[in-house]
Amino acid sequence: MNQINGRRDRPVPMLDALEPILERLTDGKEPDDPLLCGPRGGVLTTATVPDATDWDDLVAKLGFDNLTRHGLRHTGATWMADAGIAQHVLPEILGHQSIETTNGYLHPDHRHLAEAARQANQLLSTAPTRRDTTRRTGPRL
Repeated sequence: MNQINGRRDRPVPMLDALEPILERLTDGKEPDDPLLCGPRGGVLTTATVPDATDWDDLVAKLGFDNLTRHGLRHTGATWMADAGIAQHVLPEILGHQSIETTNGYLHPDHRHLAEAARQANQLLSTAPTRRDTTRRTGPRL
């Protein structure tokens, strides 16, 4: 794969909902032109995003002072996992070398934890009883 500023180039899937934004960003650009530029026209990097986007003012206006760009990356990764994207695909999208790094980005919320408990309770409530005629084969432990 190609390297850009020491980072490997990777394909990133585009969500349909973002297509109008992509069209606006690419309007009048050549295929090899950068999609986004830094605040002074240079390369957009993690370090230049706050200045290029007025991030601090934007999140203050929205009332989300604690919102970080990296937090959005964690949210996006979790949403993709929740949507059923295979866990072996997520590292490629996120640019991670290992699944362990990707796992650190996935954060179940209270709904997921409650659903896990519901599923476990359902399994336990339908466990076989002594009267069950189905017998296991093999040694008892």
